[in-house]
Amino acid sequence: MTEVFIVRPFGNRDVLKKDKTTGISSSIKYDFDKVEKELIRPAMKQLKLAGGTTGEVFEAGDIREDMFSDLLLADIVIADITIYNANVFYELGIRHALRDKRTILIKCPGFDDTPFDIIGYRYISYDKDQPADALSDLVKSIDETMNSDRKDSPVFNVLPHLETQDPETYLALPEDFIDEVRIAKDSGQAGRLSLLAFEAESFSWKFPALRLIGEALFKMRCFQTGKLVWEKIRNYKPGDVKANDRLATIYQRLAEAEMKKNKDEGVSLLTKSDIAIESLINNKALTNSDRAEAYALKARNSKTRWVYSWIELEGDERNTRAQQSIDLENAFKFYEKGFYEDLNHFYSGINALGLLITIISLAEKSPDIWESAYDSPEEASLKLKGLKDKLKKLTTAVQVSIESAKLKQEAKGEPDYWINITEADFVCLTSDNPVRAANLYKKVLQGAGGLNVDAVVRQLKLYHALGVKTDNITSALTALPDADDQQKKTTHFLLFTGHMIDKADRKEPRFPASKELQAREAIKKKVIEEKNKLDENTTLTGIAGGACGGDILFHEICEELDI
Repeated sequence: MTEVFIVRPFGNRDVLKKDKTTGISSSIKYDFDKVEKELIRPAMKQLKLAGGTTGEVFEAGDIREDMFSDLLLADIVIADITIYNANVFYELGIRHALRDKRTILIKCPGFDDTPFDIIGYRYISYDKDQPADALSDLVKSIDETMNSDRKDSPVFNVLPHLETQDPETYLALPEDFIDEVRIAKDSGQAGRLSLLAFEAESFSWKFPALRLIGEALFKMRCFQTGKLVWEKIRNYKPGDVKANDRLATIYQRLAEAEMKKNKDEGVSLLTKSDIAIESLINNKALTNSDRAEAYALKARNSKTRWVYSWIELEGDERNTRAQQSIDLENAFKFYEKGFYEDLNHFYSGINALGLLITIISLAEKSPDIWESAYDSPEEASLKLKGLKDKLKKLTTAVQVSIESAKLKQEAKGEPDYWINITEADFVCLTSDNPVRAANLYKKVLQGAGGLNVDAVVRQLKLYHALGVKTDNITSALTALPDADDQQKKTTHFLLFTGHMIDKADRKEPRFPASKELQAREAIKKKVIEEKNKLDENTTLTGIAGGACGGDILFHEICEELDI
């Protein structure tokens, strides 16, 4: 929930009001508590916002750590600048120095002049006797502020290179919460992690908590649930690097599963992944390594589109479609770009190498199709020669990158299965020794997790389907377990609770028997909706009591839908 911190004078006090015509000041009663009660709180309630005031965290003359924390952490600060109140302007100054946006000023005209430093900044005007009259203006201002990136801090506007403080940097997660997340992750309780995510949203440290949970779900490959958690973070911080990075992968993995059932939905998810990736690439603060990873993700999306353009075809038609697809060229281009962003990023390097070998192999197998893409056979031949020259350079660069990574791995003394797998991939793609390729895969995959084996086997199957390095690939596949056997099934639990059918003598109807069919259809619709959200590696289990009514309807529907 969005948090608001209210900065204002307190109590019902005597305030001097100066007549601008006569210059004479007079003392009048001013109820600042009334302004909060009739204007600020109703606006917060209308927008479903929570929050408190400085009066709840410190007493006069006793500034405490809580007040500084709230000024930094609050999503929105509302400050009443009607009078020259030292505490109000002190707190407003702290907020303007820490955060560049989402500070709203309110003021009752006719009292003290607005200080020079903030004269040009917008404020909501209200009447002290009828503050509720300004409710719609304040609601509109808060709503616009929540959805805007406009800077409202004079400090950051005058010093454009000053960096705003990230509230998450100052938030520490409770140790018992960290332990709960770890236990749920290690025991594979995705449902428990979802519950912890829900509970965390009521605390000031919700975003670090959501990150911790989102990362746990990501590593558990619970992508559907993980998507919801990372989307909450990105909704609050659209340009968040980690959230966009994780969502780019999650959308891509969900798209792969969806392509087999609903291609349109799969394509839509790939587009969402591309959008997340573009956000990463456009981030100027991104390191070369992170940029390489972003381009690798973009390449993988193009590769997914490419694979699903031909995977269901056979024979010459398959090879023709695979060779002619623009997505093959795009996938290679983005992997290559990622590798040259950071030559230590061997993952993008080995994938670029594999796709370049595939392009050359397909061109040599079907020269007529290759030539048809160019104005003349000579131009086609020259292009192919250029790709072969590029292959020599790329092969050397990838080999050096792998050797460098292995030296770093040995220095750390920690095993890295992906480096070893990449070395096996390199041997398989560049050597003419099928036995060596197979033995190397068997060696490096000893002790590796199912995810590692799955990735290797699926990649080898793609090469095999297109006749690339056939002898090496066939030998390696014979020595490895099938990818489908490596899939780790997860269980998604669907809990139902509902009303019993009304007894005949019930006075106030709640679930009359006449509504049974209507209720059944509503329950069934929702169950199907939940079932369709899951990928093929997740099984659905329904849980309910056995009362006569909704419970039994739910069980009957689960039986009907093979749940």
